[in-house]
Amino acid sequence: MSDTAATVALVIPLFDEEAALPALIEALAALDPQPAEIIAVDGGSMDATAALVRDAGWSLIAANKGRARQINAGVEAATANYICVLHADTIPPADMVRVIRETLANPKIALASFTPLITGTKTRWFTSAHNFIKTWYAPLITRPHHFVRGVRLLFGDHAMFFRRADFLKIGGCTPGDAIMEEADLCVKFAALGRTKMVRRVVRTSDRRIAAWGPLKANWIYFKVGMLWAFGMRDRMGAHYPDVR
Repeated sequence: MSDTAATVALVIPLFDEEAALPALIEALAALDPQPAEIIAVDGGSMDATAALVRDAGWSLIAANKGRARQINAGVEAATANYICVLHADTIPPADMVRVIRETLANPKIALASFTPLITGTKTRWFTSAHNFIKTWYAPLITRPHHFVRGVRLLFGDHAMFFRRADFLKIGGCTPGDAIMEEADLCVKFAALGRTKMVRRVVRTSDRRIAAWGPLKANWIYFKVGMLWAFGMRDRMGAHYPDVR
């Protein structure tokens, strides 16, 4: 199948995202070309999230709260060849669909992402740079046996994308993961091919940094990563508080 013939679905896990959704809805309406499907997976929002999704004309499905479960449900519901998992507070470039098609046209690439730039009232250059470097040093520290095989850890604000068939082949996200679900996917996808971060920026909200402060935010990111690395998954959620 050529890259121009492949269809693209956006899967967006949501929970109480009424503040972030208007900007995302506007950005997705401007995509050229448009994706074949936009599937919002709501984890039980109590605000206006569902109403905003319906007004936008997206598909809306419900799933138990937890990004891993929500992503699995969204990919299962999709029919497109390629899937991009997009967070509600991440704004993609207008040519997102074209970039996904062109990248995954290379059969050697199993998993890819955009390059996140964390922004709000100002651009968070330090944390953005740290997030970029972390994609390399995190597997080097935590999974060196995978690192030598070329594993690179991507995270949710990277807007990861992949082939739907490959996601199903590797078993999808580990269902109980509320955070760090992307890390396991990176390890699983490495068995199928290369991981690539394309040099095309997505802009993701700095809401956690604004709430916690830069130093605390980067410490939390590092600490949660270490808990994942050492198998203490049941403790990760307590160290990653919600900021909505």
